[in-house]
Amino acid sequence: MKYIVDDVEVRAREELFINIHPIQPGGRLTPEAMKALIAYGDGYSTCDWCRKPFRLDKIQRPPIAEFHAELAGFLGMDEARVVPGARRGFQAVVSSVAGPGDSVVVSSLAHYTEFLAVEDAGAVVKEVPLNQSNTVTGENVAQKIEGVKRETGKLPKLIMIDHFDYMLGNEHDVRGVAKVAKEYGIPFLCNSAYSIGVMPVNGMEIGADILVGSGHKSFASPAPSGIVAATKEWADKVFRTTQMVGDVTGRRFGIKEIEMMGCTLMGANLIALMASFPTVRERVKRWPEEVEKINYFTKEFLKIQGNLILSEMPRRHTLTKVDTSRSFDKVAQVHKRRGFFLSDELRDRRIIGEFAGATRAWKLNTYGLTWDQIRYLAQSFQDIAGKYGVEVV
Repeated sequence: MKYIVDDVEVRAREELFINIHPIQPGGRLTPEAMKALIAYGDGYSTCDWCRKPFRLDKIQRPPIAEFHAELAGFLGMDEARVVPGARRGFQAVVSSVAGPGDSVVVSSLAHYTEFLAVEDAGAVVKEVPLNQSNTVTGENVAQKIEGVKRETGKLPKLIMIDHFDYMLGNEHDVRGVAKVAKEYGIPFLCNSAYSIGVMPVNGMEIGADILVGSGHKSFASPAPSGIVAATKEWADKVFRTTQMVGDVTGRRFGIKEIEMMGCTLMGANLIALMASFPTVRERVKRWPEEVEKINYFTKEFLKIQGNLILSEMPRRHTLTKVDTSRSFDKVAQVHKRRGFFLSDELRDRRIIGEFAGATRAWKLNTYGLTWDQIRYLAQSFQDIAGKYGVEVV
């Protein structure tokens, strides 16, 4: 069967190819999550056993309440909620701590959704410059805070820095940032979209007040799904409940959380997140091997003359940005298919996920590949280089 209905194709990329797409590998579903999508696909499926106080995270059957508690413990935080994507997590946190005219400190490599969350709250982004290694340090954050204080006469309302950024996959000095945040008394949101779910992360150990992560990037879950976790100190603010009273009816909905819009992620997406959780808890223990694999790959990739790694080396994350402008792009300049020749050659070898047509700077992610697949991937790039006269040493 090639089509589900009309022109909607069956997707079999993960089954038929080695997928090195930069943002997809950590979101590959487990078999259990696949079953959950079918069993709980109906719209309000998680509401079968909803009882007072009528809130999603309090449901006992299926064990949604228990999952929330386990999730918080897994992340080393006091409370956790599930949301429709990390972006909704950013939005919830920013809107609960910042308002019009307030400043929010972010990285110069911050994801665009962090900007949107700040803009939605009417606040203003203040970017921390990178050091020579393209990373954010605690020292640079402190300097930015002082600059904001001089400029506005007030301290920023929130510091929001990535654990690993989406552009280079570099690890940032989140512990140093947390220390600075504590010194200034500013809450620190650690953007863990590329870390929780693929590697061990303990929020309190880092010193973060809030963690925001992505289910569909790093938690073997369908989109949209995300996670917000907070310490006791900030949970009451981020997960605050409504105090509003109807002027005609006098109705109150005090148990409903404002930033969560009462109930958050529900249905098949939530149950799939839960179904993948046992696998996620185990796979984070294998993170050192994932890092070993990407470093093996980059070593072999750099044997192709002209290839560069733009991310920090040695790699600490499987998401990696490469530069092939002095190797494969030279081939593309004279090839009739231009940059798409590389995509053609990779696809012929059952490899997909690179930016189609990109032969200059582009990203890949080796997370979840077996050692045989890693070796095959490295050999394939070398074989393509050799085929077109690019030297391999």
